[in-house]
Amino acid sequence: MKLWGGRFKNNIDEKAFNFNESFSFDKILYEVDILGSIAHIKMLKKQKIINTKSATNILKGLNQILNDIKQKKLSLNDKGAEDIHSFIETKLFSKIGTDAKKLHTARSRNDQVALDLKLYIREKINETIENLSLLLDSINTIIKNHKNTILPGFTHLQKAQPVTLSHHFGAYREMFNRDISRLKDTYKRLNECPLGACALNGTTYNIDRNFTSYELKFNRPTKNSMDSVSDRDFLIEYIFDLSLIMMHLSRLSEEIIIWNSDDYKYITLSDKFSTGSSIMPQKKNPDIAELIRGKTGVVYGSLMSVLSTMKSLPLTYNKDLQELNQTSFSAINNSNSSILLMSEMLKEITFNKEIMKKASNKGFINATDVADYLVKKGVAFRDAHRMVGELVLLCEEKKLTLDELDLKDYNKICKGYVKKDIYENINLLTCIKNRKCIGATGEK
Repeated sequence: MKLWGGRFKNNIDEKAFNFNESFSFDKILYEVDILGSIAHIKMLKKQKIINTKSATNILKGLNQILNDIKQKKLSLNDKGAEDIHSFIETKLFSKIGTDAKKLHTARSRNDQVALDLKLYIREKINETIENLSLLLDSINTIIKNHKNTILPGFTHLQKAQPVTLSHHFGAYREMFNRDISRLKDTYKRLNECPLGACALNGTTYNIDRNFTSYELKFNRPTKNSMDSVSDRDFLIEYIFDLSLIMMHLSRLSEEIIIWNSDDYKYITLSDKFSTGSSIMPQKKNPDIAELIRGKTGVVYGSLMSVLSTMKSLPLTYNKDLQELNQTSFSAINNSNSSILLMSEMLKEITFNKEIMKKASNKGFINATDVADYLVKKGVAFRDAHRMVGELVLLCEEKKLTLDELDLKDYNKICKGYVKKDIYENINLLTCIKNRKCIGATGEK
């Protein structure tokens, strides 16, 4: 059953129908579509726009359809359906008869689509927050268990200063906490109900928009009917939030890939999250981390797609808006899957502490601490910086570390400022614990 057609003499061309239909991807909105219709009918009944008998019949039919779909008694495979809205209305008509024709009173597909998307995105935001909470649980376990696990901190992919694995993962904890905060802000902004805006300018019926907003757990109705049906800011903002989450996941994936490589061996990945080679028997590849890194680009593409589609649309509803849905659903699925897989993968990683500690003894990562030592002895920082640079050159010539350099060699360059306590001061764990300012490695 079409929701339109009275002014048409001929049926739509088959190829045009296939090009136009959205049921193949918007059928995932079946539950929110039915819940929105239930709230709408309750309001129409309350306002006496339709009678109690018809409303009761429609509500019974809608609930039966919802249960049938969930119990797989009703299939969502219908090549003849234009969209999820016409599918539900057609099934309702086959169940309850002519009362089904009253379902769409005081409503347009325009406000119905906007409502469905808001209800769906609201659910998905909560799902993403739950998934990020699971990921943070995995990260917090690593932080708790590796407070004294030393590894090199890097800048420019070169060893820079010593850090703990706990502090390193603390950086990712901050990123994902910000992501949760952004999602909550997005939720607040989208939580206004567009139902009742109708096609673009409201309705002549005596509807109660506050009632449907309350029924569907929105904070309030939207304020402008034209904006209500054409707004997709909430969808774009959510995909932007997901893009940032994926960027953070991709950075973490990149480090996992590097740390897992033969040249690093900081970690050992579980077989559960690795694959092999079809030709090289020895290979154990970090495919899951690589796919998360790759899917980040796909989610970015979805963001650019929805922004590009929206950039030149006049008010109000245009069919172009339909194109936002499929790419957005893909971004949502890819992002939520990536978060969950990263959470599980982190639980199974083995951290090779001795290899990380051994790597920390190379690259003069305590050089800054030698300079700080000299400053505390009265040397100006710029002079101390130059002295330590000369010490590093001397160590390279002698193939020694700063910990191994003789006190006499220190003072040839440092003019007697260096005492025996230098060795304790540049011990890697001391270097970490002495940084006690807010946010630093030694903060308690």
